[in-house]
Amino acid sequence: MKFVGIVGSNAELSYNRKLLQFIKTQYQDLFELDVVEIKDIPMFNQSDDQTNTAPIQQLNQKILAADGVIIATPEHNHTISAGLKSVLEWLSFKIHPLENKPVMIVGASYYDQGSSRAQLHLRQILDAPGVNAIVMPGNEFLLGKVKEKFDENDQLTDTNTVKFLQGVLEKFVDFVRLVNRLEARKEEPLPKEDLYVTDTIETTIECVDMAAEDWVEQAAAKVNAVEGDTYVKLNRGILTVDQINTFLASMPMELTYADDNNQFLYYNYTKEAEDMLADRVPGQVGNPLALCHPERSLTSVEWVIQQLRSGRQDVVRVHVPTHGPDKFVVHNYQAMHDDEGNYKGINEYILDFKPIVDWYLQQTGLRLEGEIDAGSGASQQDHGVDAGSGASAKA
Repeated sequence: MKFVGIVGSNAELSYNRKLLQFIKTQYQDLFELDVVEIKDIPMFNQSDDQTNTAPIQQLNQKILAADGVIIATPEHNHTISAGLKSVLEWLSFKIHPLENKPVMIVGASYYDQGSSRAQLHLRQILDAPGVNAIVMPGNEFLLGKVKEKFDENDQLTDTNTVKFLQGVLEKFVDFVRLVNRLEARKEEPLPKEDLYVTDTIETTIECVDMAAEDWVEQAAAKVNAVEGDTYVKLNRGILTVDQINTFLASMPMELTYADDNNQFLYYNYTKEAEDMLADRVPGQVGNPLALCHPERSLTSVEWVIQQLRSGRQDVVRVHVPTHGPDKFVVHNYQAMHDDEGNYKGINEYILDFKPIVDWYLQQTGLRLEGEIDAGSGASQQDHGVDAGSGASAKA
């Protein structure tokens, strides 16, 4: 389970930061905590919209990907800090990542009350229209007289406090599970996908058997498809068919195109199936997607298409760890849309990220700490490695 911990202060010395760092290290067996800062986020000004700037979008994406949020707030003049209030303004102006997100409030202050009044005010803000977070009721953690509570290694020294904090965090984990189950039930069921392509769309080439091994040749003859050195005018360029093939074949990834009718129409054929990251064979082109995957994975295939067609996700990523420790292969299923925003199918691109990461580290002199997270989102439902539109060899 993954949480985001928001430091509610932009001060260089913050006991609320210390508290979140303690929670991150002390209770890592309960959850993974990503502690994030607010000091780089500008003050809210609706006349100078900065919603799409990197600091705000990074926080937005982290909250969206998390199972829950823990906010550690100081108390300034009986309320939360101006910096935290400003962040919450940005997160309820044009974006709403906290909507229906489970939130827990903790706080530390120099005085006996332990930020109690700030926490009460923060609960009211989080319940406001536009924010609509789901705050865990009761179970307040109020850490007063913080200068006396941490040792020189930033560890809480009182065993009863540590024990109480663990109990509150365990309840929050249960609360998150409950909220996420309830929210999942609220989602309207998406329409079923026709993976066998029993209907047609305006671009369907009719009167050609989709399962035919030579579908490409038959379909090309049917519509008098151009080839070779015939020029094709694109939205910003003119290329011959041969140039387009060369261009697509040079891409450092495996590409697959499936249309919005769930028919597999193209892959950049440069290798034989046994040498590919996701094995495909020429005879599969033209097939309904149901014929391109094992029967056991069709539910996963349908789930991915439903997410992309409905707009619930623009891209679904799945790490496939079966290629060995020297590779980090990711299947990316990207929704395609026309100029009017209509869903037009799936662009699946598969690549090994490891050479890119290695090159980046070499160029910057940086290094990775810990292991790369193989997930594509917090507690994303496991729909299997065959979860996309890509045409794996027939089972």
